[in-house]
Amino acid sequence: MLEMKLPTEAQLRRVYERDLAAAFPPAELKPIRRMMQELERGEYRPWCLFEDGEIVAEAFVWTAVPGFCLLDYLCVTAERRNDGLGSAAIEKLVEAERGNVLFGEAEIAKYAPDRAMAERRLDFYRRNGARRAGYDTCVFGVPYHTLFWAERPVTDGELCTAHIETYRNDLPPHIFKKYIIIPWEPSMGVPEKEPWMDIEK
Repeated sequence: MLEMKLPTEAQLRRVYERDLAAAFPPAELKPIRRMMQELERGEYRPWCLFEDGEIVAEAFVWTAVPGFCLLDYLCVTAERRNDGLGSAAIEKLVEAERGNVLFGEAEIAKYAPDRAMAERRLDFYRRNGARRAGYDTCVFGVPYHTLFWAERPVTDGELCTAHIETYRNDLPPHIFKKYIIIPWEPSMGVPEKEPWMDIEK
């Protein structure tokens, strides 16, 4: 039986090292200390998918803006990939966050190092109910399409405002100004990609 629950701190630290650190490059991986700070402020929910008491997938969301939550990370433990657990995690996450507009970012294939992988990831989200918003973003040098799941009507303006405020609430002003471009268009150019670890120095 699959169940979406919030982990203990020890479980969170374990899956961060076991799953996220192994699956995401430094440019896309938020330090665990920042996750813990956001969690303590009530602005983060690190949902974990449990099967028979074991964590098999994670779907972490930022919750800084009431009524909205940004999908920060989706990951399936290496031993269970291709078992349909990514789709299960999305389904359970949408249920867990019912009443909120869930939104996320999928790398734009044209700018991705692995274009085929980026296209497969976008197709995965579409198959699992995501709709594409009418604006794109560039976050820490990575261009993204904006995707969302919502039970109620939501305008691009509402979503874009929540998207901006999610980052603005968490990042120092100079970091936000330099690395967060919402909305973004190709004519603005693509800044050099910056790893989280370098940004926080």
